[in-house]
Amino acid sequence: MGKALVVDDSKTDRTVVIDLLQAMGINVVTADSGEEGLEKAKNAMPDIIVLDVVLPGRSGFEVCRELKATDETKNIPVIMCSTKGSEMDKFWGMKQGADVYLPKPIDRDEFLKQVKTLIQA
Repeated sequence: MGKALVVDDSKTDRTVVIDLLQAMGINVVTADSGEEGLEKAKNAMPDIIVLDVVLPGRSGFEVCRELKATDETKNIPVIMCSTKGSEMDKFWGMKQGADVYLPKPIDRDEFLKQVKTLIQA
């Protein structure tokens, strides 16, 4: 069905997202830092990126901003997921170019719905 890049330094959170994506038939590439996420996004050219906000090195906000400012990655949909779930955090995430901002713990049904919508867009 496609390829996803999951950028999250929490093994537990990463596993939940990977399992959901693989159950949809999506191949998954992972990264556990902002820098690695940017590098893998450019090399793997995924169909969707699931991005944590709190990462070692560059934050998810910085990574998203750079992805959306780069020609080869600007059209890849980004779902930001974070324990930072306030309205201000959501506003800031969308302002950086995120297509969807979901609070953690992830609502599985909402996550799957958003992935389907974004990949088929």
